[in-house]
Amino acid sequence: MTGKFDHVAVLLGGLSAEREVSLNSGAACADALEGEGYRVTRVDVDVDLAVKLHEIKPDVCFNALHGRWGEDGCVQGLLETLQIPYTHSGVLASALAMDKAQAKTALEAVGVPVAEHKIVSRMVAAKSHVMDPPYVIKPVAEGSSVGIYIVREDQRHPPQELTASDWALDDQIMVERFIPGKELTCAVMGDEALGVTDIVPAEGLAFYDYEAKYAHGGSKHVLPAEISPNVYQLIQKLSLKAHKALGCRGVSRTDFRFDVESVDGALVCLEVNTQPGMTATSLVPEIAAHAGWSFGELIRWIVEDASCNR
Repeated sequence: MTGKFDHVAVLLGGLSAEREVSLNSGAACADALEGEGYRVTRVDVDVDLAVKLHEIKPDVCFNALHGRWGEDGCVQGLLETLQIPYTHSGVLASALAMDKAQAKTALEAVGVPVAEHKIVSRMVAAKSHVMDPPYVIKPVAEGSSVGIYIVREDQRHPPQELTASDWALDDQIMVERFIPGKELTCAVMGDEALGVTDIVPAEGLAFYDYEAKYAHGGSKHVLPAEISPNVYQLIQKLSLKAHKALGCRGVSRTDFRFDVESVDGALVCLEVNTQPGMTATSLVPEIAAHAGWSFGELIRWIVEDASCNR
């Protein structure tokens, strides 16, 4: 016995647009857990998850899923029903964080600054600018920069990709004011805000997109971020406040934009990630390592923090 739990089911893969990322995260976490002495079963998640879990009877589930169903409260609700302890945030926090519009409302209520934004249909957004450029178009409930478009000041028309017949995302989208400057992120582990990383996309990439996140060399991570101590501490404070405001548990990661050229150094929170990536290029393991946690120790902590009623 390694702790509270012995047999861990690592939930990976899944049904969302982020399946490949989840497969990578899950494999890394499963390997680390085996290295820490746990008995591990890898479960490639499909609609028969409840049947699989009944057959293998794990003590706990490590949720390494990303995107819809695995990150939005659905699988959390299933695990609550089955009364199997699980990692990361619970039903409400997962659903709330995944819905960018509702999350922004909750964050604003506790004083976490967010960018100006509107929720409109994709067809309305494609017809004409609903906000003066520059702005960002993003799905309301997706992660990993899936479906994001940046509309620059010199663009006369919105992106016509929004009208594509094979559009696979929601018809409701978020149009959000583009904030130039640094992309900063901070991890929270339990009740503690860890370090702040400055994410610099590789040359030729417009922003911290899917390629920048998951391709080797897609971005440079500057840790600790080279910003003033006051801003660094403010980001830590706001990350912990956001984590608590949404009711998150375990590990989360909060992303910010910081306009260093503005008069007042505008800082806004973009989103809270309740299921941060755990791949070789992921941010949270790097931030945890900077705080003195090895990858194995981090994954062990996440598992031992697992419970129901999260």
